[in-house]
Amino acid sequence: MMDMFDKINELYDKRRMAELGGGDERIEKQHAKGKWTARERIDYLLDEGTFVELNAFIESRGTDFEMNGSSGAGDGVVTGYGKINGRPVYLFAQDFTLYGGALGEMHGKKIASVMDLAAKNGVPFIGLNDSGGARIQEGVSSLDGYGHVFYRNSIYSGYIPQISVIMGPSAGGAVYSPAITDFVIMVEKTSQMFITGPKVIETVTGERISSEELGGADVHNSKTGNAHFKAEDEAAALDHVKKLLSYIPNNNQEKPDLADFQDDELSGYRPDLVDIVPFDSTRPYDMKKVINEVVDEDSFYEIHQDFAKNIVVGFARINGQSVGLVCNQPKHLAGGLDIDSSDKAARFIRFCDCFNIPIITFEDVTGFFPGIKQEHGGIIRHGAKILYAYSEATVPKLTVIVRKAYGGAYVALNSKAIGADLVYAWPNAEIAVMGPEGAANIIYAKEIAASEDPEKTRQEKIDTYREKFANPYIAAKLGMVDDVIDPRETRMKLIQGLEMLANKQEERPKKKHGNIPL
Repeated sequence: MMDMFDKINELYDKRRMAELGGGDERIEKQHAKGKWTARERIDYLLDEGTFVELNAFIESRGTDFEMNGSSGAGDGVVTGYGKINGRPVYLFAQDFTLYGGALGEMHGKKIASVMDLAAKNGVPFIGLNDSGGARIQEGVSSLDGYGHVFYRNSIYSGYIPQISVIMGPSAGGAVYSPAITDFVIMVEKTSQMFITGPKVIETVTGERISSEELGGADVHNSKTGNAHFKAEDEAAALDHVKKLLSYIPNNNQEKPDLADFQDDELSGYRPDLVDIVPFDSTRPYDMKKVINEVVDEDSFYEIHQDFAKNIVVGFARINGQSVGLVCNQPKHLAGGLDIDSSDKAARFIRFCDCFNIPIITFEDVTGFFPGIKQEHGGIIRHGAKILYAYSEATVPKLTVIVRKAYGGAYVALNSKAIGADLVYAWPNAEIAVMGPEGAANIIYAKEIAASEDPEKTRQEKIDTYREKFANPYIAAKLGMVDDVIDPRETRMKLIQGLEMLANKQEERPKKKHGNIPL
């Protein structure tokens, strides 16, 4: 006759079976590919002993395919909650050892259920993706499962942070959930994302390509911009999640945590800034050197490092406060704005605005990038995204014009007219409709043509234009620049500005939402 202890032993036996996933043989295969199991990933990501599993005994209702000797408990995904550096998170980890991590009806239900709990509690949600896509054997039920996940990704966007880690294949519908989330992290050589796999592409179009060349970490981090980070292994990928969370709050009602910071130079004086930026406005330099001088030591965390390198975006801390940085990079395309950099900047600006992170813009821009390819690719629509993103943002917004600020790009990059709270300019800044060279050619065309020495006259007119119209004091006279500052005092001015704007409140007209030019 059974007693309570027999029932308890049965519970532990069933739990052990669920924890085995697809069984020892499939776990060995997973390890042979250089991949961890779903539970190993969770153990590494979460603080020790904090993971609480939910719905461990859920199973597919389908009976039309082989179980491969496993119990099927869990239905190919592990879900639950725990803590990262003491902060609560909800998460799922797909189990590739069971049904190849393919998403079926109950698998989708598990993910949707834990997403709802994350939203109700206002905490970040993390997805560890390792899936062959929709479970074909369950037919349309698996597609419906995806729909429930996509819907929640969308409606919880901007409400709680959502982070996706791609740790294996992510094919077909499986890629759309990560695409809606805030940040996507990929593992080199073992993770891929694509809508249509290499075999189908070859059948339909005749094109031959490997999975890695089609949708590997390098492709999505540098060419498509679909991923924000790539990591050399799974541990490094999960470390990115931990680091990201340190800069962002739990939800849209909170502000990021202040880090303890002791500045050795309390004045914030940075003499090296004078030497980093060349006085000659045509010479390139690395904007990241400016960033690292201004922010707290070792706090700059770049996002989208290998994509659209002509703009640099990322998180940092200034006096312990988390900030988002949007900076032109004169080393690439002279810091000009193109289609990809517009998309990259606009998405990052909107994330910062969602989660109460002040935005600081370092500007050195020649304009929007010219060319038939850019015009026909839709630079008007894409460039407008930056204008839109800055204009709708209500967080503290500060701009430092480091050198050049020309034309529409000057307006787009957090100018006073589109809502900047504070705009500083260095004394060498050139703020104008266009560069002095181009402007002189147009304004003084007749005088240059009639001159005995056109080249000498042209240079004189360029110098005249630069002196008269392209200096920061013209903009300062008109209130478009709040102050012209000593470059060495940039950090100090930003600390003061952030303190002054700490309690900023700004409302926008009441509406459902705007219609950003996508």
